[in-house]
Amino acid sequence: MQTYSLPQTNPNSVVLLQITDTHLFADESGCLLGVATKDSFNAVIDAVDASARPFEAIVATGDISQDHTDESYQHFSDGISRWSQPCFWLPGNHDYQPAMHSVLPSPQIKSCEQVLAGDYWQVILLDSQVQGVPHGELSEAQLLMLDATLKAYPERHALILLHHHPLVAGSAWLDQHQLHNNEAFWQVIDKYPKVSAVLCGHIHQELDCIYHGVRVLATPSTCIQFLPDSNDFALDKTNPGWRYLELTREGQLNTDVCRLQGRRFIPLFNSAGY
Repeated sequence: MQTYSLPQTNPNSVVLLQITDTHLFADESGCLLGVATKDSFNAVIDAVDASARPFEAIVATGDISQDHTDESYQHFSDGISRWSQPCFWLPGNHDYQPAMHSVLPSPQIKSCEQVLAGDYWQVILLDSQVQGVPHGELSEAQLLMLDATLKAYPERHALILLHHHPLVAGSAWLDQHQLHNNEAFWQVIDKYPKVSAVLCGHIHQELDCIYHGVRVLATPSTCIQFLPDSNDFALDKTNPGWRYLELTREGQLNTDVCRLQGRRFIPLFNSAGY
């Protein structure tokens, strides 16, 4: 297991920027359901810049690419290169891991399973990809790694990252593509009271709820948005977004979602899927 120690600039907290589900193409004009994904990704990056809000690291929770190409991952790497902060990423169901590795080694993107954030938090990154299918599953090796990492640092609050949502989100078409062995996941989590939150992507919408006593968060995509609580495939009118997470010394997690303002990214609402 690879571990990264995140330099701490504030003694009282660490702030993470989450960017997820960028769905980039090699073709810079490539569109997903009518939205040019590199254009919307760049708009999010520009808005983060304009806010001048400080953060210590970027977490990218999967579906970085839509077309599996080396070039799509290079577009992501180029987009975040304006910042000096490290980026930690994990694969989603649309990602192709050999192509993800084509941009590595990178001075910015870190390939690791654990991030030690200050002296009071750990961030654990899980690979829930099942190659060739949209649903997720954690291998026995991933579950053992999660258990061993939590056991090794019982004094640290833990934030766990994966791509697939580990609980029912309320949309039948999406929930068939959730983490299929979520019971095994929660059996590990239940053993460790310092697990404070689970953060995912995949569902292209905001989610913030408590499950098994743990806060579960999902974040809007930087491109298309799925309509919440819709049993059939449906797109939402809301704009692309991103999330900030502040991990405090006291173990509190403060978070908020931001969305693009002004310019609209309108998908093809008559789409039956993707």
